Amino acid sequence: MSEPSIAGRIYEPAAYAAKSLEGCFWVQTAPDPAQYPRFEGESSVEFAVIGAGFTGLSAALRLSEAGAEVAVLDAHPPGWGASGRNGGFCCIGGAKASSAQIRTRYGAAEAAKFHAAERAAIEQVSDRIATLGLSVDRHSEGELQLAHSPKVFAQMRAEAAQISATYGVQADLIGPGDLASLGLNAQGMHGGLRLDLGFALNPRKYALGLARAVQDRGGRIHADSAVHSITREGEFHVLHTAHGRLRARHLLMATNGYSSDTLPRWMRSRYLPLQSSVIVTRPLSENEIAAQGWSSDLMAYDSRNLLHYFRLMPDRRMLFGMRGAVRWSDASQRAHRTATRAHFDAMFPAWQGVETSHFWSGLVCLARDLVPFVGALGQGERVYGAFAYHGNGVAMGSWSGDQMARLALGQPTDLPNFFQRSPQRFELGPLRRLSLPLALLHYRIQDALS
Repeated sequence: MSEPSIAGRIYEPAAYAAKSLEGCFWVQTAPDPAQYPRFEGESSVEFAVIGAGFTGLSAALRLSEAGAEVAVLDAHPPGWGASGRNGGFCCIGGAKASSAQIRTRYGAAEAAKFHAAERAAIEQVSDRIATLGLSVDRHSEGELQLAHSPKVFAQMRAEAAQISATYGVQADLIGPGDLASLGLNAQGMHGGLRLDLGFALNPRKYALGLARAVQDRGGRIHADSAVHSITREGEFHVLHTAHGRLRARHLLMATNGYSSDTLPRWMRSRYLPLQSSVIVTRPLSENEIAAQGWSSDLMAYDSRNLLHYFRLMPDRRMLFGMRGAVRWSDASQRAHRTATRAHFDAMFPAWQGVETSHFWSGLVCLARDLVPFVGALGQGERVYGAFAYHGNGVAMGSWSGDQMARLALGQPTDLPNFFQRSPQRFELGPLRRLSLPLALLHYRIQDALS
């Protein structure tokens, strides 16, 4: 299999190579017997989707269920990118902008519509899993945010009732003295807020389940089919791969953090990938679990801007993830693995001697205005895109793909209006990744002061 070589990508080539998936725990849990033939020759299709992750597969599923002819092209097999290598948190989120910022910018009605979308996204994933009969190792009914300082816990206390009202679910405040008795003992935490919304899953099993559903409904999925350029021939968009040309009346872009500034040119500088890395331990014994005092299966994260996210999985392995790397090389990956392990040891000191058998990284996607985008790429072009879930793509990416397909079909959507605005471009253009060290330093200082 040849490695994709696509202009306009802003990370080192190693970030996009097949080798970057090595070490991912999820791969061993879900072998994929399906066939995804390389796209070759010339053909035409009504709808072409670029990207076979949650967004692209959800869009393709909606299109195929509507009886439309659809082909999905990807440089790798389905679920290879962020969709098949994330932490598996199906939860509220999608925007890095706060609720207050969204209300100030777009108004209370739009903020309410966004929060409804967050909940609808979780419900849609749950419904899809049930309808398609997917086995995804689901657990953790609800999510937990832990306060990394007394000041943050005071804010949680003040906001708990409003959060409960916003999402229409139970929000339980957990005092610092109650964490250990609930099996939530993590060093340096000062209480938490449990929200009765969301669940954890195996993201690769979910992604592969979506891919099977697309194929079962007549959709075509082509792996090893990186799109190198897009041209126009009359009413058709022509997708050029190394081995063929696909003509499509409608084009849906679903590449998120693995996007290119040149596919299409509209994408230039409107997205910024950020690395997120995960370690997974060997299975923990009951004695080891008791020694640390973390026995809950709740998916959890702390209140830092540069958050840690973690959960005890059904097989009693502990998953722990964080962000912060800004380069993609063998040396930088080794350094970030060491850093991730150090953060894990600080939070769970009783497990310092437990082997972490797996480590991997992937690319999440940010927008300059810190909210998702789902909409048309230009006027009258029949090109649509969905991206920028800010590290919460399981639910929001799935929902956004479905909404993007509805747009392409001319169906009504539930999109907040601000999802459809053209995202601002990042300063520094193709060099925008150079801003990440300064931004990360800013967030570290904020976390230390909060």
